[in-house]
Amino acid sequence: MATNPTANVATSGSHESVNVIGLIAAFLALIAVMLLPAPQGLPVAGQIMLALLLFSVILWATEAVDYAISAVLITALMAFMLGMAPNAAKPEVVLGTGPALTLAMGGFANTALALVAAACFLSAAMTITGLDKRIALFILSKVGARTNRVLIGAILVGIVLSFLVPSTTARVACLVPIIMGIILAFGVDKRSRFAGMLMIATAQAASIWNVGVKTAAAQNMVAIGFIEKNFKTTITWGDWLIAAAPWSILMSIALYFVMIKMMPPETEEIAGGKETIRQALHEMGPMTWAEKKLLFITLTLLAFWATEKVLHPFDTSSTTIAAIALMFTPGIGVMGWKQAQSKIPWGTIVLFGTGISLGSALLQTKAAAWLANIIVANLGLVGASAFMILALLSLFLIVVHLGFASATALASAMIPIMISVLQQIAGSPGSAPLNLVGMTMLLQFVVSFGFILPVNAPQNMVAYGTDTFAVKDFVKTGLVLTVIGFALVLLLGATYWPWMGYMTL
Repeated sequence: MATNPTANVATSGSHESVNVIGLIAAFLALIAVMLLPAPQGLPVAGQIMLALLLFSVILWATEAVDYAISAVLITALMAFMLGMAPNAAKPEVVLGTGPALTLAMGGFANTALALVAAACFLSAAMTITGLDKRIALFILSKVGARTNRVLIGAILVGIVLSFLVPSTTARVACLVPIIMGIILAFGVDKRSRFAGMLMIATAQAASIWNVGVKTAAAQNMVAIGFIEKNFKTTITWGDWLIAAAPWSILMSIALYFVMIKMMPPETEEIAGGKETIRQALHEMGPMTWAEKKLLFITLTLLAFWATEKVLHPFDTSSTTIAAIALMFTPGIGVMGWKQAQSKIPWGTIVLFGTGISLGSALLQTKAAAWLANIIVANLGLVGASAFMILALLSLFLIVVHLGFASATALASAMIPIMISVLQQIAGSPGSAPLNLVGMTMLLQFVVSFGFILPVNAPQNMVAYGTDTFAVKDFVKTGLVLTVIGFALVLLLGATYWPWMGYMTL
């Protein structure tokens, strides 16, 4: 949801942008929910958490303040509001601010947070050494100068980098200047259909492969964190890829045809295009020693991810932390702390920890279960087949995503509720024997559906900032991609995923 530019002000000395209307709306919503009569079956702490959930959603949807600031606000409110409320487990006693703060900070002790933080450092290493740029240019140099082949190259680069660079924004931020360089070197107008087609495809390919690769996006780690906490199990990197890759492969093919048909390039071939890319690669010179070391470490890490629970017992988070340790080790490493720290999106890490805490508190205070009862009743999910449950909840998440500018925030708010919905259905008489872990994973795939609006994902905004396409171009192609993506969810939900046992036990 776009913020209102007239409502943005900068605080004195800090230069932080604040959407005053969004901030006021969030606090008014918080107060309004707290003043409502206590619903039957909902503890006081649960009502507080629903108020905080609405407060958080409005902050995130309007981008009223920076995400890191929103995380601090949410943590402080949780500490004092829950601390002054009766304990959800023992209503006869007040929880206290100490235990409430522990609950509010609980997300920072989650192993998934360690993976997100480590992934940020891995992305920083790619940027510092220039390895991501070299990989992108190498792939593009092999595809030729025909405009359709350049589009294929841009999509292929997005696919390859999704395995090696565990940050969506970093992947797109790496590719955008390369694509812009290609556009300018070809002498093509940056507002041409060719330029817009390439830039939109770059952003959309990143979103598509956020689904395909477990480590490609922070929102996946949010879901993994909740799965580990609630079901005492996890989903390996390889299992995730087996489940999601068919969808992402088919969507990548669809992306190519949608972009070619809806934004056909003005010409079929750009004279000298291939040589331009080769020249850019030549200017980088031979691979540096740091690039070679990083490539070896990254490929080794990828091998450990892919063979988790098959050839070794080490989890994804632990192996990633070990790889980051190697990257910092003097003599072996590829970067120093001072180089890395300025390139780390600390706000994303803070938001991630707070989002996990918020979701955990929703579950512990029974707020998520209470909300789940309403969703189950209104969508008629009791007694529904696993396919119908997947279809309706996926559609629900696609619509809700329109109000979010961050899939990480969406996952933090919605995955705990989806878990409660699935548990509620599974506990109903005559319901299908749902695979709760598998269904949660499949619904998480839909959380990455940020295809429609530029403001639905940071990578979209990075691409939009190039001024190569209009919002209407992104929306019209994004709507088609969303319909195709949902259709593929239905297709795989009727065939492949049930065969693999992801939907029912």
